[in-house]
Amino acid sequence: MRIEFLGHACFLLEEPQAKVLIDPFLTGNPLAPKQAEEVDADYILVTHGHHDHVGDAVSIAKRTGAVIVSTVEVAGELFKPEGVEVLAGNIGGRVRTSFGSVKLVPAQHGSGVAGGLACGFVVEIGGKKIYHAGDTGLFADLQLLREEEVDVALLPIGDFYTMGPADAVRAVEMIRPKAVVPMHYNTFPAIKQDPYQFKKAVEAQDLCRVMLLEPGQSWEL
Repeated sequence: MRIEFLGHACFLLEEPQAKVLIDPFLTGNPLAPKQAEEVDADYILVTHGHHDHVGDAVSIAKRTGAVIVSTVEVAGELFKPEGVEVLAGNIGGRVRTSFGSVKLVPAQHGSGVAGGLACGFVVEIGGKKIYHAGDTGLFADLQLLREEEVDVALLPIGDFYTMGPADAVRAVEMIRPKAVVPMHYNTFPAIKQDPYQFKKAVEAQDLCRVMLLEPGQSWEL
């Protein structure tokens, strides 16, 4: 199973049976290593309705036939009217897919859609569990994710709109993944961070492995 970082909060999870794209903000992303037309997907997961997470979801879904997975209100407002195929779940629910499953979990953040909820995802794919936190601040219920036995956590460290590096370290303490990849930093001046300082802080407490991926880099699990 391969994880490719496409900048900001966008990742492509790939195994022989499926390509799962998360928060595909490519067009307009100054750090995106690829254009939307170069990315294929079978499923597109969207954590919430802000433009830097919805990104190119609709255009990629229309081109590839990918199914978009999101919460009910976000899907109903942004994706169903576009005529793309949608799996609309809600917090705590598990959506079954051709590759495994996607569990929608809480995130403390605005949804971008009136009455909607932001979420994170626990993705079971290729025999691994990948947690994508979406945009979130630190909150106590993150400790419940420890029971999911997460292999890789994708956590924001940018601060300003989400938790910053110090709170992200606390999130790692709560979740106890086998590895963590920081995201949602350095795309804009407001979220400029040094990921090496985050890596140093996590490893100083011997919490887990930290993988720093530059946009365009991938990691084989």
